[in-house]
Amino acid sequence: MSNDANNTPKEGQLNVELSEEVAEGTYSNLAIINHSPSEFVLDFIKVMPGVPKAKVKSRIVLTPQHAKRFLRALTDNVARFEGQHGEIQDVEQPNIPLNFGGPTGQA
Repeated sequence: MSNDANNTPKEGQLNVELSEEVAEGTYSNLAIINHSPSEFVLDFIKVMPGVPKAKVKSRIVLTPQHAKRFLRALTDNVARFEGQHGEIQDVEQPNIPLNFGGPTGQA
């Protein structure tokens, strides 16, 4: 049996590659969410204490359908995490003005 046979996705499966750079991840402690009729835009930001400026580290654009699937998947994963490790305690959020002129959410 060759290696190619083991790496070939079976019917209905997706072969997903993850580069080393992407696998390292990007730290974010603030997310800003905007939306239009056709898309949701999630901006992930790293805010540092005492630094008045922060840069968007990553932006993800989703269709409304994928945003809803993402919400369900995240809700399910948080529930499973809390089932294993206990309730995640919400901490007080910093008072940062986050209105960029459109419908906005914060996480």
